[in-house]
Amino acid sequence: MTRTSSAPAVTRTSSAPLRTPVAALLAVLLAASGVLLGAGGAQAAGYRYWSFWEADGKSWAYATQGPSLVRPDDGTVQGFRFAVSEDSADADRPRHAADFGAICADTPAKGGAKRVALVIDPGTAEDAPAGEKPPALRTACAQVAPDASSAEALASVAKPLRYDSSAMICAISGYPKSGCGEQVSGDGNKKDGSEKPSAPAPSSAPATDDGSGSGGGPSAGLLLGIGAILLLGIAAVLQARRRR
Repeated sequence: MTRTSSAPAVTRTSSAPLRTPVAALLAVLLAASGVLLGAGGAQAAGYRYWSFWEADGKSWAYATQGPSLVRPDDGTVQGFRFAVSEDSADADRPRHAADFGAICADTPAKGGAKRVALVIDPGTAEDAPAGEKPPALRTACAQVAPDASSAEALASVAKPLRYDSSAMICAISGYPKSGCGEQVSGDGNKKDGSEKPSAPAPSSAPATDDGSGSGGGPSAGLLLGIGAILLLGIAAVLQARRRR
């Protein structure tokens, strides 16, 4: 007697039809992520403002307080640089050595006063507002009262100064004529090869309009959007597998 097997036949379903839509979905998700990230990078912008610096030996360090709060000691060197930058990590340093002996060589010490060496660097034509030409870089030795602030030392040698309502310096010796920490699109103004600082942004640095800090990268909302897209993609893949 010939016996025939009663076991049901196993039907094998090809995964090829599934792989095609899943691969297409992943490709779309990756493309969307790239577009969103590219949009975030395109929104990066700088700010045109006077940054405040202090001497760290013979080099420059981005100041951690505004000039109205700092009360420098006798023999201090401080700098001011006008340029376009996104934040303190992108800011240009003053283009002159922080050398107290050279700057104050012609200003003898005097009792009841202190000397503060200042470097005032209006920057390059690339960073200047439209229709304005930056004046020449200059140095000055301010001789002021022992308790004078950095802002007072600057005012003694570089009037007129202009401030905004938050005590941020807008103009030194009348430059620029208008504007104060305004946003400038793009970062194509960084061409003078200045060394970049790494100090955190002080209170004198301009903030972004949306409160998100530096404009150098994608916003939190953009990253959340990318994450949501990827999660939807993963969920679609899992759902497709359950239906097999």
